[in-house]
Amino acid sequence: MRFAFLFLIGSLLVRVQVYAQELPLKKEPVFQAGEVLQYKLRYGFITAAEGTLKVLNTDMKFDNKSVYKLSVDGETSGTFDIFYKIRDHYDSYIDKETLTPYFYQENIREGGYKRADKARFTQQNRQVVSNRGTFTGPTNQTFDLVSAYYFARSLDIANIKSGDQFALNYFLQDGISQLKIEYIGKEVIKTKLGKIRCLKFSPSIQPGRIFRKDSRLYLWITDDGNRVPVKAQVEILVGAVTMELKSATGLKYPLAKIDE
Repeated sequence: MRFAFLFLIGSLLVRVQVYAQELPLKKEPVFQAGEVLQYKLRYGFITAAEGTLKVLNTDMKFDNKSVYKLSVDGETSGTFDIFYKIRDHYDSYIDKETLTPYFYQENIREGGYKRADKARFTQQNRQVVSNRGTFTGPTNQTFDLVSAYYFARSLDIANIKSGDQFALNYFLQDGISQLKIEYIGKEVIKTKLGKIRCLKFSPSIQPGRIFRKDSRLYLWITDDGNRVPVKAQVEILVGAVTMELKSATGLKYPLAKIDE
């Protein structure tokens, strides 16, 4: 099983027709260098895995442009680590202004399976060159899963209404696909950090396999300047898988906590 901590499980994302749609950004990124987010992934009441996402400054440049380095580590824990050990690492280097990626690499170690992939993005040519081939996207906004996570947080959704949808084009292994995301509405979520005002979304998932016919993936994001995902949940054939925020440091803005 592929472990992608970014949108709960990367292999859950549905592959649909890719459209040429440009997405607007806020004037400034909602994150900053030094931000560290830690998550846990639960199956029922059992913590199955943990993940850490970091935003880092770096002296590296691509096309003579300054970049952020986004770093993600995911690993199994407890009993899951005994029977199926996962140690996954992902890096994405993104433009500090457009937040689109220049370079992506992943080092996957899952049980006895190992893989190391790299991809170079040339957005002006709508091209992704990886060790698996060369691919062409529909726009100059094509992402890897890590950069998609941070780009989506900085989208300008000031006028979004319940039922509205937007889509992100992303490169994964051997092709470019699209992730559709529907806005559901506002909701207050109880977390380890307290009660937080959130925006609720429903990213598309692949039906069948481990999911019920009516399964939906829900994602709750702080309704503040940070737009930090605090919870994601999807029901499967037996039980549910939940991602929860454990800690958040180096945030650019205060969290939208509700005083109790």
